Amino acid sequence: MLWHEVTIHTTEEAQEMISNFLYEAGAGGVSIEESGTLNKERDTRYGELYDQPLNDIPEGEAVIKGYYADSTDMDAVIEELTPRVAELHEYGIDPGKALISWKTVDEDEWAHAWKQYFKPLRVSKRLTIKPTWEEYTPESPDEAIIEIDPGMAFGTGTHPTTALCLRALEKNISGGEEVIDVGTGSGILAVGAMLLGAKSVLALDLDPVAVESARENVALNKLESSITVKESDLLSLLGGEGVADTAAGEMWPSARPGHSLEGAVPAKQEQEGSLGVTLPVQIVVANILAEIIVLFTDDVYRALQPGGLYITSGIYKDKEGLVANALKASGFEIIEISREEDWVAFTAGKRYRWIYYKI
Repeated sequence: MLWHEVTIHTTEEAQEMISNFLYEAGAGGVSIEESGTLNKERDTRYGELYDQPLNDIPEGEAVIKGYYADSTDMDAVIEELTPRVAELHEYGIDPGKALISWKTVDEDEWAHAWKQYFKPLRVSKRLTIKPTWEEYTPESPDEAIIEIDPGMAFGTGTHPTTALCLRALEKNISGGEEVIDVGTGSGILAVGAMLLGAKSVLALDLDPVAVESARENVALNKLESSITVKESDLLSLLGGEGVADTAAGEMWPSARPGHSLEGAVPAKQEQEGSLGVTLPVQIVVANILAEIIVLFTDDVYRALQPGGLYITSGIYKDKEGLVANALKASGFEIIEISREEDWVAFTAGKRYRWIYYKI
């Protein structure tokens, strides 16, 4: 089978947003390759060895490829992508060179070739990510295995932001917590939370392809009874309003005029049991863009119990201040900031509110 391959040379900062643009333009799959320079500070605490450059992509840059069916009008796709990439400047995101090109390739050249590079990876003291097609024996009884088959639509789960979130979950889950995973993607954080001892997880995503992928990976890990996957966002779940009036709201599908999210209704209209968790919960985790994170910090605050934790990443280093200010403005106390390569993760707590009575 033939596919059209669109290639965009951009920055690591813009990679998540441009990937979304490719999907929204009809891509059946997207691949992201970041710079493999040895100048990056890489986490080697779990035995990874980096002694040769991984590729020749310049530091700070990324190459993103989207794959379209042979029948797709590629002139129309390029016409749609070009202005959307250029508009990222208006939101403080640098798309870099933003060079866009396309060619026709055979499916066998890309659909499965990447699998030879995806090996089991230890991402924390207790968690290892393992592709379904690889054999792996845990090194100790305490090691938990996240089985994943990302398919065409999602990454392997080895991105620094995923590892940062998993490590934060490992540090803060003591057992029995109810968790909401916002923007679940492949479902890897939801699965990780359960393996670390959470009681149950509600995994949310706006993309129906993501919802299907997450459900498949939840089933691979035999966690269907503990993880509920829904096509929704936290805003819709809680019945929030006003996000469409913000500039960055245009970048969030549920905030766009005319957007219809099938099945997404406020929590008060849901059967409580269908959510799999009881609001408010103890932990919310979100591995999404900084520009999206700042839109719903108030909603996360509402979704958490007093003393609850918000773990969030997907934040490029130059957006750290933006997210920190949004968290503080919503009433969060920043407990920890973690960094890996050019990416940042926050662990923030919802403060207890004390009420004093005069006697």
